[in-house]
Formats: sequence, structure tokens, C-alpha cells
Amino acid sequence: MSTSIRIKKSLGQHFLIDSALASQIANLLTDESLGGTVIEVGPGKGSLTDVLRHKAIARLYLVEVDGDLIPYLKKKYAALSERIIEADFLKLLLTEQFQDKRLTIIGNFPYNISSEILFKILDNRSVVGEMVGMFQKEVAQRITAKPGSKIYGMLSVLLQAFYTIAYHFTVPPDFFFPPPKVDSAVITMHRNNLQKLPCDESLFFQIVKKGFQHRRKKLQNALGGLKLSNRCAAGLLHKRAEELSVAEFIALTNALAVKTLV
Repeated sequence: MSTSIRIKKSLGQHFLIDSALASQIANLLTDESLGGTVIEVGPGKGSLTDVLRHKAIARLYLVEVDGDLIPYLKKKYAALSERIIEADFLKLLLTEQFQDKRLTIIGNFPYNISSEILFKILDNRSVVGEMVGMFQKEVAQRITAKPGSKIYGMLSVLLQAFYTIAYHFTVPPDFFFPPPKVDSAVITMHRNNLQKLPCDESLFFQIVKKGFQHRRKKLQNALGGLKLSNRCAAGLLHKRAEELSVAEFIALTNALAVKTLV
């Protein structure tokens, strides 16, 4: 690792240094994503970029927040120079910055903003069709968790409502420089066929968020003690948020929406 580029702990920098692993990650991209716009978030020193640039990607962009890395990246990847963007991915207006109607996000994401990146993808679900990402193992497990698990939470439900998510493999610390103190994991997310949930989406988000804010309480208490005559919904209200599947949260949302009208 070159000493000319300083590692910035404030940016959560842990550079991938294993080319074989980089190839494994890049190979998770689908043919559909290769034919569109692929955005690598946080390319760092370019371990993953080295593989991506040799793939038949129609439009590859690099988004890097560390201004000190931009000259290095533009020199190393001169052919991509016009598509190397110095920016905070969390602040990018994806629908304005990129004209493609289907975007793929890939990267060894900084662990200190991993949840924010996932919410960013969720907010842009109308255009982000695919994600291939490295996360802290704990975060990856939480995202892919199933109902009934203690690590199943708000982000699990919201992402699984719109994406099919798969946990692929665990990555030990020595694949990075500097090595993190925890294991990492690579997951993929693929947008499902639902353009819109079969319920009031705004109310769905409110119910999921409020339910998990008070996850130790049964939903009838976590949601303000609402009571429904619908037996199915009443049964759901006697459960805790961590026990409900996405489909059950949708059913509860529809029951609550009807209740508010009577």
C-alpha cells in the first residue's frame, strides 16, 4: 500500500487488497446490470475497479468522496476519467446525475455509513435495480434475517419488501488494509417485480418503524393500542414486530388503513 495516500479513519477506509476476492464480488453482477449503468461507491485504491473495468459494462462510474484519491484514480483509470465523480454518494441525486432508468450499485462500502447507504438505495428503489456490496458481517446478517430472529429489524423488513436479498460469503479482516476488527460479508439485492406495495406505502413505513422502535412490546402497544375488529389483524397486533413477515406487515397496514376510515 502506497504511503503517499493517507488512510482516513473518519471515512471508514479499509481498502480491499485481494484480487481474487475482487473478482468473486464482480462476478456477482448479472448480465442485465452489465448492460446498463454500474456505479462503484468508494473505489479507494481500485482493487475492485481493476476487475470491473475489464468487464463488458456499458457505463461504469466511480464515486469517491476522498478528494486526495481523485488524482490517483484519474491517472490510473484515464479511460474512465470523465466518469470518476468526487462526491458523497449519500448526497448524490441519482435520478438527476445518471440518466439510466436502472442503476446497479457496487462497492466495498464504508462500514460507518452502511445503513445510510442502504436507506439511500431504498429511497431510490425506482431506479436502483441491483446492489452488490461488502458490509460488516453483522449488518449483512441483519439485512438477510428472517422473522422470529432477534436480529430481524426495521431495515430487514423495508429492504425485503422491495428486494430479493442473498448472503453470499464471509470475508475475514486480513483481506483489507488496514484490517477491520470484524468480519465482513458480501450480499446482493435484486429489485422485485412490485412497482408499489399492495398497501398504503407511507403507512407501511410508519408501522414498521414504530413497531421496531418498541420491539419488546406487542404491536397493539407499540402502535398506540389500536384495536381492530378484523380477527386476522387482531392476531397480528398481539405479536411483536420481529415476528411479522413482510406479507403480514402489509396485511396489518391494510387493516389499519381501513380502520382509520370508519
